[in-house]
Amino acid sequence: MPTNTDTAGEADRHAGHEDAEFHDTSWSAKLEEPRHADDEALVCEEAVDAVERTADGVHVNLVTHGDLGHPETYLYPALAERFGDGVEWSFVDRCGCGGYVTRVTKES
Repeated sequence: MPTNTDTAGEADRHAGHEDAEFHDTSWSAKLEEPRHADDEALVCEEAVDAVERTADGVHVNLVTHGDLGHPETYLYPALAERFGDGVEWSFVDRCGCGGYVTRVTKES
């Protein structure tokens, strides 16, 4: 019988993260909440999850917290490690809140 091994802290860490909704049209993943501000690992984990929940040939805009700096320093390596040539990403711009927008398109 499966059991839930998440601790309360782990559950809180992921609170508010969109639950397993698959996207077949372009969408944005908001990885800029206060819980993301100092947690590169959480941002990378949720970014990978967002890309995995995006249909082939479709893009997801990953909006990351401004306090983490430019995503090329932590997010791009995580995307390359997980997806290799299966995705393309490009920096779009900084958003009005100070965050960074990276567009990731899954190859079809």
